[in-house]
Amino acid sequence: METQTAYRYIVKKHDTNEPTIQGTRITVRDVVEQWKIGASPEEIPIHYPHITLSQVFEALAYYHDNKIEIEKFIEVNKALSR
Repeated sequence: METQTAYRYIVKKHDTNEPTIQGTRITVRDVVEQWKIGASPEEIPIHYPHITLSQVFEALAYYHDNKIEIEKFIEVNKALSR
């Protein structure tokens, strides 16, 4: 189950409440982490070929509008992968 957000391509998964690109398992966090390590928006679909450049830009817009929320997901993911 998903809940639509104010963003065309971004939904929140009911089990985690994490913003995700609709129809995929790619989270906003995934896109942001690629961008933070230096990938340009145009390069990100190379790493995730089932998302479009429009979806990448919208994920980045969501991040910039909701930085605190996404940074918390990034921190939780780091802690879980240790």
